[in-house]
Amino acid sequence: MKALQYYLSCLFIGLLSQSVISDEPDPYLWLEEVEGKRSLAWVEEQNQETFSRYTQSNAFNEQYQKIKTELNDEERIPSAYYQNGEMYNFWRDAENVRGVWRKTSFESYLEDQPVWENILDIDQLAESEGINWLFRGADCLAPEYKRCLIRLSDGGTDAVTIREFDLNEKKFVKDGFNTYPSKQNASWVNENQILIGADFGEGSMNESGYPMQVKLWNRGEALDGSKIFFSGSYEKIFSFPFVSIRPDGKYYGIIEGPTFFTKVLHLFDGEKLIKIDLPLMIDIHGFFKDSLILTIQEDWGVFKSGSLLEVNVNSALTNSIDEKDVTVIFEPDGKRFISGVSIGKNQLMVSMLENVNGKITRYMKNDDGWDSMDIEGFQNSTMNIYGQDAWSDNAFISVSNFLEPSSIFHASDGADYKKIKSRKNSIDPEKYRVEQNFVSSADGTSIPYFLISRKDLELDGDNPTILYGYGGFQISKPPAYLGGSIAEYWLDAGGVYVVSNIRGGGEFGPEWHQSALKENRQRAYDDFITIAIDLIEKGVTSPEHLGIEGRSNGGLLVGATFTQRPDLFNAVICGVPLLDMYRYDKLLAGASWVDEYGDPDNPEEWEFISKYSPYQNLKEGTEYPEVFFYTSTKDDRVHPGHARKMAKKMTDLGSTVVYYENTEGGHAGTSNIDQFSFLLALQLAYLKDKLMN
Repeated sequence: MKALQYYLSCLFIGLLSQSVISDEPDPYLWLEEVEGKRSLAWVEEQNQETFSRYTQSNAFNEQYQKIKTELNDEERIPSAYYQNGEMYNFWRDAENVRGVWRKTSFESYLEDQPVWENILDIDQLAESEGINWLFRGADCLAPEYKRCLIRLSDGGTDAVTIREFDLNEKKFVKDGFNTYPSKQNASWVNENQILIGADFGEGSMNESGYPMQVKLWNRGEALDGSKIFFSGSYEKIFSFPFVSIRPDGKYYGIIEGPTFFTKVLHLFDGEKLIKIDLPLMIDIHGFFKDSLILTIQEDWGVFKSGSLLEVNVNSALTNSIDEKDVTVIFEPDGKRFISGVSIGKNQLMVSMLENVNGKITRYMKNDDGWDSMDIEGFQNSTMNIYGQDAWSDNAFISVSNFLEPSSIFHASDGADYKKIKSRKNSIDPEKYRVEQNFVSSADGTSIPYFLISRKDLELDGDNPTILYGYGGFQISKPPAYLGGSIAEYWLDAGGVYVVSNIRGGGEFGPEWHQSALKENRQRAYDDFITIAIDLIEKGVTSPEHLGIEGRSNGGLLVGATFTQRPDLFNAVICGVPLLDMYRYDKLLAGASWVDEYGDPDNPEEWEFISKYSPYQNLKEGTEYPEVFFYTSTKDDRVHPGHARKMAKKMTDLGSTVVYYENTEGGHAGTSNIDQFSFLLALQLAYLKDKLMN
């Protein structure tokens, strides 16, 4: 009887949530003014309410300090990459808030206490220049690695400034390749030339706010006066420079994106750019011994979607590719699906997922094709290609799971991987259990999810439970270390943590993603809702103790889910989200995602978007869970107006919300360890408030 009443209530709520879209002007457009006085005053008011509610207690401050201490732990692995015989690392801690770029010898890196040499101190740079610089990486010119292009972001934005840096002198090159802030990409061609796509002024950026033009910039030349190497069109998504400099050759050109998921390769043949005749839905990994290495996301003649292929470059440059010019390196068999490809000096390393568990296979080329060898010894873990050097035989992998932090393994010949770095585990894995469960979604598709809890936890239907999801852009969510804060604060207190692997992601190859695009988007939300119901029916939890969490596209996921099924949840963490799907394509980078969601300006496509768009589907008189929204004023990818408008509309409709907007951090939401620790402590305090008390 109880189950029957439950399903009747679900049906009733579903009928209530039928979409009714108003033609009236949006009264909350003023909140899209990112730096507007009125909107910032509203943000400050919301932040103060959140701080007053959650940050005044000793318990909050203790939790905040514990998280910060764990993340600043000096014993954590210094993530490093191999370059020219040395290991390079970007390090943040309590003293280096913005971080320091540093290096050590490979031999020193193997020691417990490497001896580091500082290269660039970002805190000092920010203080001296009065700009809140964040380090966004360095591209150093092979094989000498004397000059680098450093990317710096003001406060965490996607827009960066690029500056040339002398690695030997450890200082910026005053008259070098230095740019103004823009969403931009640059790659070395040689010591005196770079390819750069940036905002060159009117007519140089596309509809999505990304570079439409790429210039060939010569040393000593003004960027404004440099030659246009390639020009795309306003409607296309991106035009990026593409350069491969390896011991076996150099190639460069342009990767053009007609849509978010399609790519066109233009290669320079020494005189002109050649448009290469390849399928549109591809991922280009680079070059290997006069071959182009790519994966295809659609069938191409006899070659299956999801395959890793080798294409003869000479045939590609003459656009005479036929079957004999293409070699299959890997073809999906329904069990394994590619998640990453790395090209080394003499080998390819391919990371894969098999039932959302990691595998890595090494491929070596011979006269007859390719030999493969699985890297053995790791079970029920996430395996990632940590790094591989194109100029030596050094390769690195990382291995982790929900209960074990990452360990780094190294091999110089690709065969025998030895552990060189591991962090002391801050939790006791023997106390917890990890289960992988499967449940049938609304259309019968089997959907996996991971459930993590204490081993002795009794499933009494009242366990506080967090259900996490993403489900978009072919991004997979395999097992990842939870950390001591989650274990101690949540699992030890009787909580359950659940990670969903819904459609829209890449856990089972291109089809898993493509099955939830555009008019089929609801499938991702059905999958997520089905997992929630399964957790309730199995007695893991109840609606009163169930919360959901997602950020970015995952913020849209939880937004659509709680507006469709407010009866299922008592807590929602909705981070840096898309929510107003009527205007998403008009805000910042939103136009680039039309191939994921659809075009709201097309009446036929708005018809299916409107049925799930969270902002448009809020209903007066509906009892919603108290949602925790967070975003960043500096987010120039997903507009903070989404979270602002949704929160304001909900409060005006009579709901209560929790809102936090960081003034910096970009799409990450935070820009340093301190800010991340504070945000996580806020979320944990909110979840305890809603699901445990």
